Amino acid sequence: MCINVIGAGLAGCEAAYQIAKRGIKVNLYEMKPLKKSPAHKSDLFAELVCSNSFKADRVSSAAGLLKEEMRRLDSLLLRAADTARVPAGGALAVDRDVFARYVTEEIKNNGNITVISKEVSENPDGITVVATGPLTSDNLAKTIYSRFSDALSFFDAAAPIVTLESIDMSSAFFESRYGKGDGTDYLNCPMNKAEYEVFYEALVNAERAPVHEFDARDPKVYEGCMPIEVMAQRGKDTIRFGPMKPVGLTDPNTGHRPWAVLQLRKENAQGTLFNLVGFQTNLKFPEQKRVFGLIPALKNAEFVRYGVMHRNTFLDSPRVLNRDFSLKSDGRIFFAGQITGVEGYMESASSGIVAGINAARRLNGSPSLDLPQTTMIGCLSSYISDESVENFQPMGANFGIMPELENRPRDKKERGQAYADRSLNDLEKYLESVRS
Repeated sequence: MCINVIGAGLAGCEAAYQIAKRGIKVNLYEMKPLKKSPAHKSDLFAELVCSNSFKADRVSSAAGLLKEEMRRLDSLLLRAADTARVPAGGALAVDRDVFARYVTEEIKNNGNITVISKEVSENPDGITVVATGPLTSDNLAKTIYSRFSDALSFFDAAAPIVTLESIDMSSAFFESRYGKGDGTDYLNCPMNKAEYEVFYEALVNAERAPVHEFDARDPKVYEGCMPIEVMAQRGKDTIRFGPMKPVGLTDPNTGHRPWAVLQLRKENAQGTLFNLVGFQTNLKFPEQKRVFGLIPALKNAEFVRYGVMHRNTFLDSPRVLNRDFSLKSDGRIFFAGQITGVEGYMESASSGIVAGINAARRLNGSPSLDLPQTTMIGCLSSYISDESVENFQPMGANFGIMPELENRPRDKKERGQAYADRSLNDLEKYLESVRS
């Protein structure tokens, strides 16, 4: 018996490695070198496209905690990253070629893994992990679309997400327009005329991120999800009569309708993260923090995800995936990587670890690995399978998706360390229980 893995990117390589180390044969399908997506240039596996950084390495950060959890699950990619590391301050950055070559050699030299150079258009028979990345080949994409056409999303420009605790509540208020809903559906960030005009001028003159060539093949793709800065250039009042319209709202601090309002909507069931409604953007990340920080309620906002603009296809995972990354409709099929709605290199790789382990356990008739909700990987697994999440959007590692601490330190660094201590302690206890 063997397990199929489709795609030798970050998630696919992790999945194949985790399956193979458990003594199970793997057929790893990869269309390179026969065919490449527009984003890929190398024939190597685990090719890094957009950046050579895996973000912060310190365990008291969300990104660092995720990586430490992955290390404790025997991540192949983190061994490669440690080998290919280059100086980057507190971040883990790598030599892309050294990194990809290490992973490729490990995979190709593994006696339990057979690499099949072939573009897959349909799932092979048997237990399969689909890890084809955000730029799935056209033929397989058509197959996926035919099955999940009502459960696929495409975000071309996505709005930022901020933490509730970082919002200045003295400059914000909960209320739905015209009193609809239960009154807590939206968190409103009002501005007077002078504040709005300063914000507007900064917005239309802010520096935008370049659009990759492979993201701009069809310029029409962005029309239904227009970046706020593009909309603003159509006139000073365009966004004030659009996503920032103040109608149906009264600022309790003034007793009057604001000049303009940015509405925030809950991003998760716990209400710890909020999405900037209608603020899809392609501004550079520092510009987003600077410009959106001109809105009084967001002057100290902590962004757990900045807005992005690129072509990306992902499943409406809460509708179709379980916590173990298997399909609700077919437990033999697992998905991993960005197509599941995890965002980031290491997040994608971690989903490959979970999907690979659980595919192997499925073959052996064992229950799925179900990491504690207090771990970062466990929280990401919960996020992508949480049916209460509306308007599902990709999410990276952040402390906002984790359960609140019992004794929450006021200091941010101490708080991060407390999250990490709890997570790693619970992870070790869980893994020990699974081994015994």
